[in-house]
Amino acid sequence: MCVNMIIQSQKISLLAVLLYCLSTGLALPAKGQELSGSSKETVEALGRIRHINAGVLNVGYAESGPAEGPAVILLHGWPYDIHSFSSVAPILARKGFRVIVPYLRGFGSTVFLSARTFRNGQQSALAVDVIELMDALQIRKAVIGGFDWGARTADIVAALWPERCIALVSVSGYLIGSPEAGKKPLLPEAEQAWWYQFYFATKRGETGYRTNRIAMAKLIWQNASPHWKFSDSTFNLSARSFENKDHVDIVIHNYRWRIGAAKGESRYAGLEKRLKNFPVISVPAISIEGDDNGAPHPDPKSYARMFTGRYMHRTVLGGIGHNLPSEAPEAFAQAVSDAYMMAQ
Repeated sequence: MCVNMIIQSQKISLLAVLLYCLSTGLALPAKGQELSGSSKETVEALGRIRHINAGVLNVGYAESGPAEGPAVILLHGWPYDIHSFSSVAPILARKGFRVIVPYLRGFGSTVFLSARTFRNGQQSALAVDVIELMDALQIRKAVIGGFDWGARTADIVAALWPERCIALVSVSGYLIGSPEAGKKPLLPEAEQAWWYQFYFATKRGETGYRTNRIAMAKLIWQNASPHWKFSDSTFNLSARSFENKDHVDIVIHNYRWRIGAAKGESRYAGLEKRLKNFPVISVPAISIEGDDNGAPHPDPKSYARMFTGRYMHRTVLGGIGHNLPSEAPEAFAQAVSDAYMMAQ
């Protein structure tokens, strides 16, 4: 892409975000201030926050590493954000990878281009967002890695668009689901672990999260990673992302859709029809799990058969919880590097 095209793309993206701010009443940035409000810590760890129109979104994303390097896209989950990869991205950039870390829809500086677009959190919508971001950035193929929502999204990209995925790194392995499967009751202990999903299915839960989302996010962090002694500053870096205007709507719809308590969009019906049959993943893949993950997660033995290409599973020891990229960044970065080599 020539320099003039890059500059023109940046101008269009900037205009889209400015128009969105004007139409929704969000504060406009001061002259010279980045639209993302990215902190010094963010820039030092992940690189400058950029924006680009991709599908129905204007995506905020961090980029680091050489532009000509093999692309790696890292996807966060809920209630987390791009800062989960603050220590992973520099490791991969030093190894020569081009590292892209986007805010998912409803998080950080990623915004919808139209007020009329349904605020949809269903699994295939998030996967399409990744493909459209790759198209916008002219990335033909990438190593896709993620955890929580990001792992599920990475799984879907690998399963439905293997031609776009060099290799996969997925915390907790195979997480593709369907509303039909989500309607089936689990054993009581497992149901208890999903308490927030059922809370979100109620009007009270929606109001509660809208009112107390920061406190609830911190509680989830503590429960999901019981031995991770994160600092207030670490938490606050991510908590800023939950102030996104569409955050609550996306989160509530995501969890309601999973159990059949909310409908998806017809535009994604074809993809969801394929996903409900639990497609296998044929690209080279590494699943990775912490030895102290306090969030609901499947047994690695239960999903090994879903990976039909070159595959390995790794368990990271030392009291590692759900936010594995933050808690064990070297192990996650090594998995990305190794998955890439598996594809060569």
